[in-house]
Amino acid sequence: MPNEHKFPGSTGATAQPRYLQSAPEIQKYGTVNRLVPLELEEPVRLELTAQLNQLLADTMTLRDLYKKSHWQVVGPTFYQLHLLYDKHFGEQLELVDSIAERIQLLGGVSIAMAHDIAEITQIERPPRGREAVTVQLSRLLEAHRVIIGQARKLARRAGELGDDGTNDLVVSEILRHNELQVWFLGEHLVEVSVVHT
Repeated sequence: MPNEHKFPGSTGATAQPRYLQSAPEIQKYGTVNRLVPLELEEPVRLELTAQLNQLLADTMTLRDLYKKSHWQVVGPTFYQLHLLYDKHFGEQLELVDSIAERIQLLGGVSIAMAHDIAEITQIERPPRGREAVTVQLSRLLEAHRVIIGQARKLARRAGELGDDGTNDLVVSEILRHNELQVWFLGEHLVEVSVVHT
């Protein structure tokens, strides 16, 4: 490499970064490491990482739907929803990390890039433009419905297969956070008339 500066007594090390490196993948998506000391057989880990990756893709989509809604909300409840959407975005961001780490822990590979997520998410793609608040809320509630349905099935299956760690993550974190967020969103769609005394 031209202009390499080697230090006296060095073994050829240099402070020059080596840019544009490439190599084959070290693990393919959709596989699990064969020898992981978790007392869970490879077929079990394969099944659960596939289901967790679906849940991850949908959770990432919901997370981004919250940020879109946060930026584009309008109307008399702007301030309250602007803050609520951002709070829920942050909570979904934490869930994304927990799901991805569980996949890696099981020896799998977490889905990560937006184009890959868009290919497999089961959540309907919103328009690019701004929508009315009631439509935003309905869209978010439908996304939660998809995730809650998956979470219930995954928790049961993980329990059947003896993966208590995945079962605990899904019930204690994913399911409970999504249920709570549904409650907060749903209350904004209740029509309450003004009380006159």
